[in-house]
Amino acid sequence: MYEDINQQTYLIDTELCRPNFAACYLIQDSNELALVDCGTAYSLPTILQAIKAIGCRPEQVRWIIPTHVHLDHAGGAGHLMQHCPNAQLVVHPKGLPHMIDPSKLQAGATAVYGEAAFSRDYDQLLPIDADRCIAAENGQNLALGGRSLTFIYTAGHANHHGCIHDDKSGYLFTGDTFGLAYRELAENTPYIIATTSPVAFDPEAWFGSLERMMALEPSAVCLTHYGKYDDPSTLLPQLLSSIQAHQQIALNEEENATEGRQERLLKAVENLLITGAQKHTGLAQKSLIELLKGDVTLNAQGLEIWLARRAKRRSQAN
Repeated sequence: MYEDINQQTYLIDTELCRPNFAACYLIQDSNELALVDCGTAYSLPTILQAIKAIGCRPEQVRWIIPTHVHLDHAGGAGHLMQHCPNAQLVVHPKGLPHMIDPSKLQAGATAVYGEAAFSRDYDQLLPIDADRCIAAENGQNLALGGRSLTFIYTAGHANHHGCIHDDKSGYLFTGDTFGLAYRELAENTPYIIATTSPVAFDPEAWFGSLERMMALEPSAVCLTHYGKYDDPSTLLPQLLSSIQAHQQIALNEEENATEGRQERLLKAVENLLITGAQKHTGLAQKSLIELLKGDVTLNAQGLEIWLARRAKRRSQAN
């Protein structure tokens, strides 16, 4: 399933987990195409169908640009590169080694999810030839037909995250750096949630990234989870508040014993997200818990890891 979101740009549902959960974006200019994020191996048929539906061929894909190498964004990169013989992969330098040799990425994800769940959701990660990969520099411009796509380092959710700004449309493709905004929670205005999932949550870096992103004055933000939203400056306060609230949950826990920490973080994050979503949407608590349970778990895990990093730095400083 794909949607025309104007400016020769298309949202493609990567069909991960459920409809309207994860997207990638196809940009067309002249005879060239670029893909920002690429879903999983199972997303490949849908992406190829979308390319055909707009009257193009995989050979026209010039750039494949994962915003970062988390599997919902880059798990299908190796498969897609095999079908797009003229494409080059562009990714943050810290993410590049995992695209060339994804064995550690796959082993780590398998350990977290289990073999059955990993196979069900992601299939197998395929390596990409190093000579077809580019380690993007901060501010690097990528020509696409008559427009320029700019890769911008945006740490905070992940330390190898990059956002892509399209100078022609003004769209900013934000991966996870502008948070989550599920359509089920956006009947009138979106409900923006920070995603603090493992392993590199860094609130101070995130605030800096958002400042640089907004300095570009984007006409819209295009979120992987999920969709295009206009007037991002009006949404920014909600995202900043969510980041700060997650940070405060962790800091409130910092002086407590580590025993039972996971359960306390889970409870606090669930209360934050579900209470906020219920206030924003008026939806039943039960349906919100079902919709957001994965994000509650991942956000709590990310905060726990952030606290462990802070504790390690303090012990090293003493």
